[in-house]
Amino acid sequence: MNRSATSNPLLRVTPQQLRAFEATARLLSVTRAAESLHVTQPTVSVQLRELAEAVGEPLFETVGRRIQLTQAGEAMRQAVEEWGALWQRFESRLAEIHGLVRGRLRIAAVTTAEYFVPDLLGPFAAAHPGVAIELAVENRDRVIERLQRGTDDLAVMMLPPEDLPLERVPFLDNPLVVIAASSHPLAAQSRRVALSRLARERWLLRESGSGTRMAAEQFFAAHDFAPNIAMSLGSNEAIKHAVNAGLGIAVVSRLAVANELASASPVRGASGQPLRAGLVELRVTGFPIERQWSVVWRRDQPLSAAARRFVAYLRDATT
Repeated sequence: MNRSATSNPLLRVTPQQLRAFEATARLLSVTRAAESLHVTQPTVSVQLRELAEAVGEPLFETVGRRIQLTQAGEAMRQAVEEWGALWQRFESRLAEIHGLVRGRLRIAAVTTAEYFVPDLLGPFAAAHPGVAIELAVENRDRVIERLQRGTDDLAVMMLPPEDLPLERVPFLDNPLVVIAASSHPLAAQSRRVALSRLARERWLLRESGSGTRMAAEQFFAAHDFAPNIAMSLGSNEAIKHAVNAGLGIAVVSRLAVANELASASPVRGASGQPLRAGLVELRVTGFPIERQWSVVWRRDQPLSAAARRFVAYLRDATT
């Protein structure tokens, strides 16, 4: 027997200890972790202590009345997350060996993709009942973090990062348009509006790092246009509400406002003035900005059978 291997304390780490750590790291509470695992609090405490002894570093520290991860604990959290993803890929590979499409399909999607990804997943899930699907909707920065860690099988986004080894399959057009309240003076304009005419408008944009904002800023820079950015908002829903309230105009994905644009007629009072505005797409020169949605994955990580089947499903849907 290899004595050096058996003397390595990390090789004696148990699945129970890792489950206790994962739950505590996620909930930042030993009590809540014990409740979620249906064990006693002392049991979780013992498992965490034994795991810290095996690692040789404290994994949590107390700050006031709360606990938080130490630097070693954060490294352990990322490792446990990666181990979980690796094990799921193994399970998928095992199912593939047996000729089954089963396992778990983890997909991360940027926030705007929430308007169409569920519609894509529905038929796929119905055709593959053995695949458990996990969908995480995050902002672009968080999706990139997940790609860096290899947390998910696939990611859906408009502007994948260029500094990661990624494969990319475009599958859906994503036109970006300018929207305004239907009470806006330019809402009824049938001819195209020059971009320069919108220099004094209040522009509402997504937060820095958003793919929609990056595409808009690239477009503005290429046309030597400096928008008057009045507000940055963290979601498409916030953008739509703010535009509807007359706070400004915005660049959004047409997919995000499809329902609102389909029912854009304002409600008018006896005087003919709008009582409640809808949203309209302004006809602006150079718009829509043509972009595409892509499904991406790490080139240096093998795709599970379920992920390969989903990519093939998206390819078939676009042909």
